[in-house]
Amino acid sequence: MDQDAELRATAEKLALSLAEGGMQRTMARVMTALLYTQQETMTAGDLCERLQISTGAVSGAIKQLVQVGMIERVPAPGSRRDHYQFRGHAWATMMSNQNAILKVLEEAAAEGLRIVGKDTPAGHRLDEMRDFHAFMQREMTSLFTRWCEQYETPATQSEALR
Repeated sequence: MDQDAELRATAEKLALSLAEGGMQRTMARVMTALLYTQQETMTAGDLCERLQISTGAVSGAIKQLVQVGMIERVPAPGSRRDHYQFRGHAWATMMSNQNAILKVLEEAAAEGLRIVGKDTPAGHRLDEMRDFHAFMQREMTSLFTRWCEQYETPATQSEALR
Protein backbone atom coordinates (compact mmCIF):
# COMPACT_ATOMS: atom_id res chain seq x y z
CA MET A 1 0.00 0.00 0.00
CA ASP A 2 1.43 3.41 -0.93
CA GLN A 3 1.74 6.23 1.62
CA ASP A 4 -1.32 8.15 0.37
CA ALA A 5 -3.54 5.07 0.54
CA GLU A 6 -2.18 4.23 3.98
CA LEU A 7 -2.86 7.78 5.22
CA ARG A 8 -6.41 7.67 3.85
CA ALA A 9 -7.05 4.33 5.55
CA THR A 10 -5.70 5.69 8.83
CA ALA A 11 -7.87 8.81 8.49
CA GLU A 12 -10.96 6.68 7.85
CA LYS A 13 -10.16 4.50 10.86
CA LEU A 14 -9.96 7.58 13.10
CA ALA A 15 -13.15 8.99 11.57
CA LEU A 16 -14.96 5.75 12.38
CA SER A 17 -13.73 5.89 15.98
CA LEU A 18 -14.85 9.51 16.31
CA ALA A 19 -18.27 8.63 14.87
CA GLU A 20 -18.59 5.73 17.31
CA GLY A 21 -17.78 8.24 20.05
CA GLY A 22 -20.67 10.49 19.01
CA MET A 23 -19.30 12.82 16.34
CA GLN A 24 -21.39 13.11 13.20
CA ARG A 25 -19.83 10.71 10.67
CA THR A 26 -19.40 13.15 7.78
CA MET A 27 -17.94 15.76 10.11
CA ALA A 28 -15.45 13.18 11.38
CA ARG A 29 -14.48 12.16 7.84
CA VAL A 30 -13.96 15.75 6.68
CA MET A 31 -11.95 16.57 9.80
CA THR A 32 -9.67 13.57 9.45
CA ALA A 33 -9.23 14.14 5.71
CA LEU A 34 -7.91 17.63 6.49
CA LEU A 35 -5.81 16.33 9.39
CA TYR A 36 -4.08 13.61 7.37
CA THR A 37 -3.74 15.26 3.97
CA GLN A 38 -0.27 16.09 2.67
CA GLN A 39 -1.75 19.11 0.88
CA GLU A 40 -1.50 22.49 2.61
CA THR A 41 -5.20 23.17 1.98
CA MET A 42 -8.20 21.48 0.43
CA THR A 43 -11.31 22.87 -1.25
CA ALA A 44 -14.81 21.55 -0.67
CA GLY A 45 -14.51 19.96 -4.12
CA ASP A 46 -11.28 18.23 -3.10
CA LEU A 47 -13.02 16.84 -0.03
CA CYS A 48 -16.03 15.67 -2.06
CA GLU A 49 -13.73 13.86 -4.46
CA ARG A 50 -11.53 12.35 -1.78
CA LEU A 51 -14.39 11.18 0.41
CA GLN A 52 -16.90 10.42 -2.37
CA ILE A 53 -19.66 12.39 -0.64
CA SER A 54 -22.03 15.16 -1.73
CA THR A 55 -21.26 18.86 -1.72
CA GLY A 56 -24.10 19.41 0.75
CA ALA A 57 -22.62 16.92 3.19
CA VAL A 58 -19.17 18.51 2.91
CA SER A 59 -20.59 22.02 3.24
CA GLY A 60 -22.45 21.14 6.44
CA ALA A 61 -19.41 19.43 7.94
CA ILE A 62 -17.15 22.36 7.05
CA LYS A 63 -19.55 24.80 8.69
CA GLN A 64 -19.61 22.77 11.91
CA LEU A 65 -15.84 22.27 11.98
CA VAL A 66 -15.18 25.98 11.45
CA GLN A 67 -17.63 26.81 14.26
CA VAL A 68 -15.87 24.55 16.76
CA GLY A 69 -12.45 25.81 15.72
CA MET A 70 -11.02 22.62 14.25
CA ILE A 71 -10.57 23.92 10.70
CA GLU A 72 -10.29 27.34 9.14
CA ARG A 73 -10.83 28.98 5.79
CA VAL A 74 -7.57 30.31 4.38
CA PRO A 75 -6.76 32.62 1.49
CA ALA A 76 -5.65 31.03 -1.75
CA PRO A 77 -4.31 33.71 -4.09
CA GLY A 78 -5.54 33.20 -7.63
CA SER A 79 -8.34 30.83 -6.63
CA ARG A 80 -12.03 31.64 -6.50
CA ARG A 81 -12.75 28.65 -4.30
CA ASP A 82 -12.61 28.62 -0.52
CA HIS A 83 -9.67 26.65 0.82
CA TYR A 84 -9.64 24.96 4.21
CA GLN A 85 -6.97 23.59 6.48
CA PHE A 86 -6.77 21.87 9.81
CA ARG A 87 -6.25 24.72 12.22
CA GLY A 88 -3.08 25.18 14.23
CA HIS A 89 -3.80 24.71 17.94
CA ALA A 90 -7.11 23.06 17.04
CA TRP A 91 -7.07 20.64 19.97
CA ALA A 92 -6.43 23.38 22.52
CA THR A 93 -9.15 25.51 20.94
CA MET A 94 -11.63 22.65 21.08
CA MET A 95 -10.90 22.05 24.76
CA SER A 96 -11.13 25.76 25.49
CA ASN A 97 -14.58 25.76 23.88
CA GLN A 98 -15.53 22.75 26.01
CA ASN A 99 -14.61 24.73 29.12
CA ALA A 100 -17.18 27.37 28.16
CA ILE A 101 -19.81 24.62 27.93
CA LEU A 102 -18.82 23.35 31.37
CA LYS A 103 -19.47 26.85 32.75
CA VAL A 104 -22.93 26.93 31.15
CA LEU A 105 -23.78 23.53 32.66
CA GLU A 106 -22.52 24.59 36.09
CA GLU A 107 -24.62 27.77 35.98
CA ALA A 108 -27.73 25.89 34.79
CA ALA A 109 -27.41 23.44 37.68
CA ALA A 110 -26.88 26.27 40.17
CA GLU A 111 -29.99 28.06 38.89
CA GLY A 112 -32.08 24.88 39.15
CA LEU A 113 -30.69 24.23 42.62
CA ARG A 114 -31.66 27.74 43.70
CA ILE A 115 -35.23 27.05 42.57
CA VAL A 116 -35.77 23.55 44.03
CA GLY A 117 -33.47 23.64 47.05
CA LYS A 118 -30.68 21.28 47.99
CA ASP A 119 -32.77 18.85 50.06
CA THR A 120 -35.01 17.59 47.27
CA PRO A 121 -34.56 14.73 44.79
CA ALA A 122 -33.86 17.18 41.96
CA GLY A 123 -31.70 19.23 44.31
CA HIS A 124 -29.42 16.26 45.01
CA ARG A 125 -28.95 15.65 41.28
CA LEU A 126 -28.41 19.33 40.51
CA ASP A 127 -25.97 19.74 43.40
CA GLU A 128 -23.84 16.90 42.04
CA MET A 129 -24.11 18.31 38.51
CA ARG A 130 -23.03 21.78 39.66
CA ASP A 131 -20.11 20.46 41.70
CA PHE A 132 -18.96 18.12 38.93
CA HIS A 133 -18.95 20.81 36.27
CA ALA A 134 -17.27 23.35 38.56
CA PHE A 135 -14.56 20.77 39.30
CA MET A 136 -14.12 19.91 35.63
CA GLN A 137 -13.91 23.57 34.69
CA ARG A 138 -11.17 24.21 37.26
CA GLU A 139 -9.26 21.12 36.19
CA MET A 140 -9.57 21.86 32.46
CA THR A 141 -8.29 25.40 33.01
CA SER A 142 -5.32 24.02 34.93
CA LEU A 143 -4.64 21.35 32.30
CA PHE A 144 -4.86 23.89 29.50
CA THR A 145 -2.42 26.20 31.26
CA ARG A 146 0.05 23.36 31.81
CA TRP A 147 -0.30 22.27 28.18
CA CYS A 148 0.48 25.78 26.97
CA GLU A 149 3.50 25.97 29.28
CA GLN A 150 4.79 22.63 28.02
CA TYR A 151 4.00 22.86 24.34
CA GLU A 152 3.59 26.44 23.29
CA THR A 153 5.19 29.82 23.63
CA PRO A 154 3.23 32.66 25.29
CA ALA A 155 2.64 34.22 21.87
CA THR A 156 0.83 31.13 20.60
CA GLN A 157 -1.25 30.65 23.75
CA SER A 158 -3.53 33.51 22.77
CA GLU A 159 -3.78 32.11 19.22
CA ALA A 160 -5.20 28.87 20.64
CA LEU A 161 -8.01 30.86 22.22
CA ARG A 162 -8.99 32.89 19.15
